[in-house]
Amino acid sequence: MEPSVGAEPSEPPRYRPYHHPAAGWGAARSVTQVLVGENRVVEGSRAIMRMNHENGGFDCPGCAWPDDTKGLRLDICENGIKHVTWEMTGKRVGREFFAAHTVTELEEWSDFALEDQGRLTEPMVYDPDTDHYVPIRWSEAFALIGRTLRELDDPNQAAYYTSGRLGNEATFLYQLMARELGTNNLPDCSNMCHEASGRALEASLGTGKGTADLKDWETADALFIMGVNAASNAPRMLTSLAAAYRRGAAVVHINPLVEAAATRTIVPHEFVDMALFKSTRTSTLNLQPRIGGDMALVRGMAKAILEQTGADPKSVDREFIERYTDGFEEYREVCRTTPWEEIERQSGLERADILRAARVYREADRSIFSWCLGVTQHEHGVDTVREIVNLLLLRGNLGREGAGPSPVRGHSNVQGNRTCGIDHRPSGAFLDRLAEVCGIRPPREHGKDTVATVGAMHRGEVKVFVGMGGNFALAAPDTPYTYEGLRSCALTVQVSTKLNRSHVVHGRQALILPCLGRTEKDHQRGGLQSTSVEDSMSMVHLSVGMKRPASAQLLSEPAIVAGMARAALPDSDTPWEWYVEDYDRIRDTMARVLDGFEDFNRRVRLPLGFRIKQPARELVFLTPSGRAEFSSAPLPDVVPAPGTLALGTMRSHDQWNTTIYSDNDRYRGVRNLRTLVFMNRDDMRERGIGAMDPVDITSTARDGSTRSLNGYLAVPYDIPRGCAAGYMPEMNVLCALVDYSTQSDQPIMKHLKVTVTRAAAGGPGAG
Repeated sequence: MEPSVGAEPSEPPRYRPYHHPAAGWGAARSVTQVLVGENRVVEGSRAIMRMNHENGGFDCPGCAWPDDTKGLRLDICENGIKHVTWEMTGKRVGREFFAAHTVTELEEWSDFALEDQGRLTEPMVYDPDTDHYVPIRWSEAFALIGRTLRELDDPNQAAYYTSGRLGNEATFLYQLMARELGTNNLPDCSNMCHEASGRALEASLGTGKGTADLKDWETADALFIMGVNAASNAPRMLTSLAAAYRRGAAVVHINPLVEAAATRTIVPHEFVDMALFKSTRTSTLNLQPRIGGDMALVRGMAKAILEQTGADPKSVDREFIERYTDGFEEYREVCRTTPWEEIERQSGLERADILRAARVYREADRSIFSWCLGVTQHEHGVDTVREIVNLLLLRGNLGREGAGPSPVRGHSNVQGNRTCGIDHRPSGAFLDRLAEVCGIRPPREHGKDTVATVGAMHRGEVKVFVGMGGNFALAAPDTPYTYEGLRSCALTVQVSTKLNRSHVVHGRQALILPCLGRTEKDHQRGGLQSTSVEDSMSMVHLSVGMKRPASAQLLSEPAIVAGMARAALPDSDTPWEWYVEDYDRIRDTMARVLDGFEDFNRRVRLPLGFRIKQPARELVFLTPSGRAEFSSAPLPDVVPAPGTLALGTMRSHDQWNTTIYSDNDRYRGVRNLRTLVFMNRDDMRERGIGAMDPVDITSTARDGSTRSLNGYLAVPYDIPRGCAAGYMPEMNVLCALVDYSTQSDQPIMKHLKVTVTRAAAGGPGAG
């Protein structure tokens, strides 16, 4: 069998600026091509009618945007359908495939080609003598894991990674297993994405989550969307943006790139508009700060609001500030003493633009601020999120309808993973309840996050790596260094639905354990099971698969966790097998451990499920002062040094996390190309670089080391001077492991220091 080349360019690379609405007929055409290409027209159409539905439907395994509150029949999007169809493919990867290809051969395949082979069908173990994966019985796989874990000198020599696709029930069992084994080494994808949001909101409000929900989005007078490419990363948000514009709300997009979602949209389920090609605007104002300039922009808005209080005392809500907040006077002084010249310099915006945004905010009675990785993946990500909260507090935009902070989480249950215990820094109160209810003695010292885990693998301190979903090898920073760390492990275990890079970059011993997808029926002894997920606005609801499993040998994620746990903890009193027979039993235990999950089994079966209580939403602040805390951090210097650019990595439109569907990026006008860098035209001219010229990109890390990508093509784009952008995971190589935020420990994927020069001879590659 030859590797598929469906994502590899059959035509020369091309760039043409995109000027059409987001979604609409372009999305419909793309969905049709995916359904036909995967030969899943009938099954895919059935799935569309079952996805994100409250009565027996399954939750989209893509983004974490909340389900429609009005019972919309087609609460779907292009990327969600791609994601589901990719999972429902009829292609299979079984023992015949692995017998035909050595791992050394597979290492040379593209990431698209690996995943495009189809669904994994049976557990496999790496045979170093033949360099092939070979079949292994489930019982033998679990025995190998259990034996290896029991032989470790220290339970902290194992790390248990989680991606956002894991359901709540499997998540709870997974963290329970790790802690019963004696470690808090629970790195997850939040460590690379929204760790800054959680830490900032916890410090400011006493909660690690946003307080706004979808009904608030429906009633807000102003929406500020920061560092978000909604059309690709949370496409169903387009419905909310279009509705806001129609009702007269202000919609302000803040992003170095003006993305398609910040212009116009045709929402596909609005059939009349589709038929008439009628688009709706999705913004009233677009601002393009420099990369890393968001904090300065928000500080400028706050300064403008405070300067207005002399003429209009109602510009700030003094009653709210005095009753519910702490630190206001210090923050007001910081705003007063921050010069406008410095705010303009750091934000990359003129004062008039900042005042325009401040006016929108001041004139709106109720405002929501929403942000994503464009805000968090910086050294100062925590300070920036806290600055956003400062601005909300100034006008009392908290604890009332249509207002509040609203981070946009990426993967479908990444927030649920953290809620249900995937946290390398668990609170003492959570561990106390876990000990009391589950009868274990959980460790109290903090564990390792993603960055620390990679470093520990290199030093030989982590010898076993277990990945529940995801593609750690590609998602982590400093790609070659991460590869070396994984290959240094005694055992790597990957629980997956499809083949990916993390299966061919493995430890001395390696297992591939295939699991059910979210679209598939999960039958256990107690009957057909459901799993629960939490969206980005704290709604918890059930998901029930509709499709026969891709293979009779697939196990559910809870069953795989229980199998590993029983093998590693043969004398455990935890009823692992009993839990797997009926997931209601897991939920009953979760209800006793987790705040907000009381009466879990009944409430999760309500229409749309239930919302986890948020004390800050009720103006109860679990901070040391018992009040919402203003922060007074100084502005960071984010202006690139002469000759350097600030580079941010991002996804293309035809991509979900590390899964690449094609080499196209429709909304940015790119075809047949991923090895590119978007640059400001003046920056290109200054360097003697023409459109589509090959260039070399070199990053300089905090420790002075350098990393390079060679032969990438320069694409002129509407992006501020001094800024550049390109795709992850290809550009993850440029982010050194030492380049992480000292505030959140996140890799600073959105603020790398690079130089770009005309390419030396040779094609694309890493140096």
